[in-house]
Amino acid sequence: MQNRCSSCILKMMAGDLIARLNKAPVLCDGAMGTLLYGKGVFINRCYDEMNVSQSDMILDLHRQYLQAGAEIIETNTFGGNRFRLERHSLADKVAEINAAGARLARTAAKSFDVWVAGAVGPLGIRIEPLGKTSFDEARATFREQIAALVEGGVDLIILETFGYVEELHQAVLAARDVAPKLPVVAQVTIDEDGNCLDGSTPETFTPRLEEWGVDVIGCNCSVGPVAMLDVIERVRALTSLPLSAQPNAGVPRSVEGRNIYLCSPEYMASYARKFVTAGVRLIGGCCGTTPDHTRVMKSALRMGEARSKVAKPHDAGGSKPVAAAALPLDQRSKVGAKVASGEFVSMVEIVPPKGTDIRKEIEGARFLKSVGVDAINIPDSPRASARMSNQALSLLIQQEVGIEAVLHYTCRDRNVLGIQSDLLGAAAIGLHNLICITGDPPKMGNYPDATAVFDVDAIGLVNIVHNLNRGLDIGGNPIGTGTAFVIGVGANPGLPNLDEEIRRFEYKVEAGAEYAVTQPVFDLSLLENFLRRIEHFRIPVMAGIWPLVSVRNAEFMKNELRVSVPDSILERMVRSKTPEAAREEGIAIAREMLIAVRSMVQGAQISAPLGRYASAVDVLEGLGTSHSASV
Repeated sequence: MQNRCSSCILKMMAGDLIARLNKAPVLCDGAMGTLLYGKGVFINRCYDEMNVSQSDMILDLHRQYLQAGAEIIETNTFGGNRFRLERHSLADKVAEINAAGARLARTAAKSFDVWVAGAVGPLGIRIEPLGKTSFDEARATFREQIAALVEGGVDLIILETFGYVEELHQAVLAARDVAPKLPVVAQVTIDEDGNCLDGSTPETFTPRLEEWGVDVIGCNCSVGPVAMLDVIERVRALTSLPLSAQPNAGVPRSVEGRNIYLCSPEYMASYARKFVTAGVRLIGGCCGTTPDHTRVMKSALRMGEARSKVAKPHDAGGSKPVAAAALPLDQRSKVGAKVASGEFVSMVEIVPPKGTDIRKEIEGARFLKSVGVDAINIPDSPRASARMSNQALSLLIQQEVGIEAVLHYTCRDRNVLGIQSDLLGAAAIGLHNLICITGDPPKMGNYPDATAVFDVDAIGLVNIVHNLNRGLDIGGNPIGTGTAFVIGVGANPGLPNLDEEIRRFEYKVEAGAEYAVTQPVFDLSLLENFLRRIEHFRIPVMAGIWPLVSVRNAEFMKNELRVSVPDSILERMVRSKTPEAAREEGIAIAREMLIAVRSMVQGAQISAPLGRYASAVDVLEGLGTSHSASV
């Protein structure tokens, strides 16, 4: 009987909130983290865990917002999901932390006629298609957190600060799974141009959120009131749903080493009225806002100056962007044509120089072209070393030599915006062959303190390139004519955890990979096993072939690059008594491997250690083709 009554109360509260939003604005509270930081709690602390360990402090902050006039208070659970809590070794405390957060807010609200909102933020990781966490895993994680908030007694769910619309979709689905009767407020975070972090525009994310059945659509965080108001006006034109806006108190400024938000309470209050005029019904603040801001915003709303002129929605009359068909593979490049026709593709690797002198690389490319090599494969700062841009070298080789380049493109140094910018530029200057890889972390190289980006991994990168080929940017917005990239990926048949490698390889194929290049092959059985395992999602595979130059080189490959080098290969290199004999033995081993894999794969990438391009051609003699005839 008690459960039935509780259910009835939840339904009544939900109905009351939506009815209220349709009549007049409702004021939400402001930042929790800003207040905690102001009390000396460092940002490396898990703020969500304080619901348990320092509940009195959290309770007091809730009450400060209520006394300032907030009508909705959010639980202190923005980062209360399993993935974020795991960083503080608290993954097993999801239910305890979130339920405690809801109960604290509920306790604070007892003597006030207000609603308690369960705050749910992004997972803090990349999900598919930009990361390895699946939609199902993301949805289950959100479900776990939201279930605990509902158990603690929240009246609505606020999904906030989502930069990736697909991740927000999984959170919406989870909320509907767990509490189908509770109102769901879905808020994205935007940049100064009004786009989400994934590039989605208001014209893209608004109809999708409405289609997914959220009750309120809005924006929070990231930008100040001015930029957010521009976006809200665009959203208002697309939907009749209630809108929400919780901007930061301006853009933070660094003052004596601390980020300070400089928008005054009065300034925020003036924009609160403008938001209401634009159609906002749930108004509050995010980073930098305090009870002082809430108090002045409350007074401004009471004046009712803007309530009589609410902007009306209208039907935009548009449709969702539709992806175009990608250019056929055989029309994108010569390499693409050979891949499409099933011909054997030969590539030789040329590493960019550490300086600006490219004479050796240009001459090497001319030599390789003269002996019939199909393309030059150019890595991107391998081993996290500082080298010339491989994109620049690729362009120069194509222009000066007339042989196609295959551009390694890594995620290490670029965020998703830089990735898109680079790729559009590469397409414009005629680079069409890619190998999409995650990239070596900086700690492997000569600048170990450099900061890595890794906004996405290779799987997410393939998704981005695949969309560009179909005329869509990373947010699903049309860009005009699509790019014409031939999409390659890496593969390592020799990893100890082959199951994980196979799983990731399958994700890459699903994302749009069209061919793969393996790590150097020294153990034929590993390649055979790998090819069997990928048979049901097979794409053309090109074997990596590496002519060893010394026993130390072999040991480095085995112990530091995680390449499987059998003991028999090491023994052969040990038996070579001189450097020249070792190089000859390395070429012989590589030639044997190339002959052995020829019938299994559709191409080979031959490395040229120490820039010895003639060694790569000597290896290709094993094919008995024109490669050796012109040497």
